[in-house]
Amino acid sequence: MINSDQPSPAAPDHNAVERIVAGGPGGALVVAGIATAIVVALWLAFYLFVFLPRGPLQ
Repeated sequence: MINSDQPSPAAPDHNAVERIVAGGPGGALVVAGIATAIVVALWLAFYLFVFLPRGPLQ
């Protein structure tokens, strides 16, 4: 096996990291909003197409 020098990992650019963090969690909020909208839509569809056609409780 040939032993070669491993390239050292690049140091993070602190300015770039600060810019990314300053942007906030926008993508996470979008994903959470979409997931919530899907759950609400499924609940509403289930209510409209399963519970309402059965009629009132006796």
